[in-house]
Amino acid sequence: MPVKNGSDYIERINRHLPDVWIAGERVRGLISEHQAFKGLMATQASMYDMQQAEEWQAKMTYASPSTGDPVGLSFLQPKTKKDLALRRQMMQAWASAHHGFLGRAPDYMNTAIMAFAAAAGLIEKETPEYADNLRRYYEYCRENDVTLSHVFIQPKAARMPAFLRTFEEDAAARVVEKNKDGIVVRGAFLLDTQGATSDEILVFPAPFPYGGGEDSPYAFAFAVPSNLAGVSFICRESFVGGESAYNYPLSSRFEEMDTLVLFEDALVPWDRVFICGNERMAWQLVDESRFHTHAGMQIMCKNIAKTEFILGTLERMVEVGGLDSYGHVTEKVTEVIVALETLKAFQIAAEKGASRDKWGSMLPDPKPLLAANSYFPKVYPRFLEIIQLIGASGLIMIPDEADFGTEIGGQLNLYLKGIDLSAEENVKLSRLAWELSVSAFGGRQAVYERFFFGNAAVVDGRLYNTYKERETLGRRVQDFLSGKDGKGLG
Repeated sequence: MPVKNGSDYIERINRHLPDVWIAGERVRGLISEHQAFKGLMATQASMYDMQQAEEWQAKMTYASPSTGDPVGLSFLQPKTKKDLALRRQMMQAWASAHHGFLGRAPDYMNTAIMAFAAAAGLIEKETPEYADNLRRYYEYCRENDVTLSHVFIQPKAARMPAFLRTFEEDAAARVVEKNKDGIVVRGAFLLDTQGATSDEILVFPAPFPYGGGEDSPYAFAFAVPSNLAGVSFICRESFVGGESAYNYPLSSRFEEMDTLVLFEDALVPWDRVFICGNERMAWQLVDESRFHTHAGMQIMCKNIAKTEFILGTLERMVEVGGLDSYGHVTEKVTEVIVALETLKAFQIAAEKGASRDKWGSMLPDPKPLLAANSYFPKVYPRFLEIIQLIGASGLIMIPDEADFGTEIGGQLNLYLKGIDLSAEENVKLSRLAWELSVSAFGGRQAVYERFFFGNAAVVDGRLYNTYKERETLGRRVQDFLSGKDGKGLG
């Protein structure tokens, strides 16, 4: 089938409702009508509608190499710099639609499965059947416009040293059985963002410290439908403050649910297995597929859209508060402008510096992307601090939408108005700034950005180890100091 629209997305998720628990209750009925999910699903449906809209279709899709039908551009393996540009334009359009608040918008995992499938040749020599599985699954996702979630990490109990687990059941996710039908998996995975609102889930646990094993029960990768028997999703508390887009302009639209996923002896069919037992292969597929680089381009689009939205919010706060004559205020807003232009420069540099990799993909230059991955989690908390500093008491004393329809509405209209802005519209802006920087929704966004690609040490280490130019520069300084360059101190 060609790309789906919003109705297709909602109907499909409603039809195959997985086992989802929230606040001590199993979700029953239409998940698209549940307050914790309906706003997100409506937003994502509008994004899928763009794929079939006359004014967007040419920018959102390309002809399937299998059928000729239009399929999502984020599934495209880029072979040229033009392909990279087309993908960027499509992903930037979606990012602008959700203003960067959907960390796991569909194009993230579309990009990931493309990267893994392009590198399937890595596992073909030793396990050709798994390589075929991976390629077929990528094609299945592309041709059916599958909404895919994923899990890479496990709870802390699964990562404790073995001696701490000596007298307890092993909490690490593992293959407990292999039979003629597939592998049986037991364990838990956390932070499956959008797991409850996706068709399928890719399971690829971050490899434990490499021990060289080729039959490890802890090394595996597979994908299964979200409603697979034996799989349950445990939701965190919902941060949807309410259905009112006035009171909760962000959470009512963009609240992505994070879940703990339980595999209780779930049977994974053999044709859905991509890696089983080979620790070395698990490490290599993550590394040599250049997953982080391909995904980095999608993330860059998200981060640019989010920074633009924050800058726009700050600009409105400055305008309606008459704060543009205060140097300390404009200095703070300028910090966000510098960050935005820095991200745009990273994006251009990554695309312009692209080169073909061994899998035939036009790979963006990883250095600017890795630098951006290190940079954005550090500046995002500062964005929120700037909103708090400029918003001040306006982020705390915020009436409810309903207050304006009561007998006190007149006083509110008198005392809470802004420059060229009614009190009702001014409070609406304040509620937006509050959700961004103070609310539970805003707090979750801050933590999510901080650990988007791992903790700071992991992200910075990834950049440090990749940035080989530092060695060249070190030798240059050494030559300078020793006088070998003819210009040194001698």
